[in-house]
Amino acid sequence: MLLPRRIKHCRVCGAEVRYRIPEGDNRERAVCPSCGEIHYENPNNVVGTVPVWGEQVLLCRRNIEPRYGLWTLPAGFLELGESTAEGALRETVEEAGARIEMGELYTVLNVVRAGQLHLYYRARMLDTSLDPGPETIEARLFTEAEIPWEELAFRTVRRTLEHYFEDRRSGLFPVHASDIS
Repeated sequence: MLLPRRIKHCRVCGAEVRYRIPEGDNRERAVCPSCGEIHYENPNNVVGTVPVWGEQVLLCRRNIEPRYGLWTLPAGFLELGESTAEGALRETVEEAGARIEMGELYTVLNVVRAGQLHLYYRARMLDTSLDPGPETIEARLFTEAEIPWEELAFRTVRRTLEHYFEDRRSGLFPVHASDIS
């Protein structure tokens, strides 16, 4: 699936780019006809956590678009200069104000149509105090039976939660990798 062309002007010289296959390459790229710079477009990385307190999982109700008012795990875009775990921790603090101990990488979900890669880590909450940031209407703990399944913001969140509750029953928490189509 081809995503829409996003680069309009060269980041080096400002000239309008043209999409073509550069010599020695195998796919169309944004190429500057003025300075020759090739601009590569790569997926955005979304990082987050599955914060757990006993039998409960922390969810955040979104105060931003897309999917305003729906529930999600604390997550957001990875920033330059941070590891995926650092970004997941930062997003959890920013969105929920939760104090957590980071666990292992848990789900790796390719969302090709959106040009995104979602990485969720397991996390253990250190206490139940929460201080949601401006991107969150409210942050709450839910048991499996209380999860608002029809009000989840993203399929990656649903898939991650489904894996988590299934794995919790078995006591084994392998890394799950799949595509969201």
